[in-house]
Amino acid sequence: MMFEMTDLQYQAVYNTLSFSLASMSATTMYLWFRAGAVADKYKSAVYISGLVTFIAAYHYMRIFNSWVDAYDYSGDAYITHHDGPLLTGVPFNDAYRYMDWLLTVPLLLIEILLVMKLDEKEFNSRAWTLGAGSALMIVSGYYGELVVTGDLTPRWVCWFLSMAFFLYIVYELLVGLAAATKSEENPVIASKIGTAQVMTCISWCTYPIVYLFPMFQINPAGAVVGIQLGYCVSDIISKCGVGLVIYQISYAKSQKK
Repeated sequence: MMFEMTDLQYQAVYNTLSFSLASMSATTMYLWFRAGAVADKYKSAVYISGLVTFIAAYHYMRIFNSWVDAYDYSGDAYITHHDGPLLTGVPFNDAYRYMDWLLTVPLLLIEILLVMKLDEKEFNSRAWTLGAGSALMIVSGYYGELVVTGDLTPRWVCWFLSMAFFLYIVYELLVGLAAATKSEENPVIASKIGTAQVMTCISWCTYPIVYLFPMFQINPAGAVVGIQLGYCVSDIISKCGVGLVIYQISYAKSQKK
């Protein structure tokens, strides 16, 4: 369901989506071009970081186009409708965002694991459990995202269910992998790995807060704008920001070798 937007609300989402698309595209190019500067052992982490932002760039292009198609500034009707664009009747497809998360969130966790001191068995175990947990977190939250007005009970149920998986992932990142982080001999590298873990958790904490916007009795259009802006900021930090930190870790470890 789409809602009438003021010009400011529409432009805020339009420009933020555009900025997010540019950020994902630029980060992809940088990471893939710089992958050759790291040792072979760490190339996978950098390439996967670039793959994350590449997938996100594609979905942001689809989200951006869907937002543009949902509203119209042309035609005689707009002349008498000075507050903002008109609804075209074409629904805004926010499912692109969840399809993006379903692909990129597990990869985000794997890229962090790839730069840590883990043996093959522990790496495989962590990758499968964190990947499955993140997929369940996303799938369980999608249905509630569709409910913005009226009875918000389904949204509350999905929020609590998704939060259970979210807290498990945060615990594993900050506590379960703490020993592996501390095992790094180089304190600078250990600090950067810790930064990647904390950045991921902090940026992800934005998602459950933004998810609650419709419950705060914000008008539907305002809630939609808040959701889109919040998700974009979180994505830029967790994908572009963490991806660049992963490159720094990989480069530092390569120089050490």
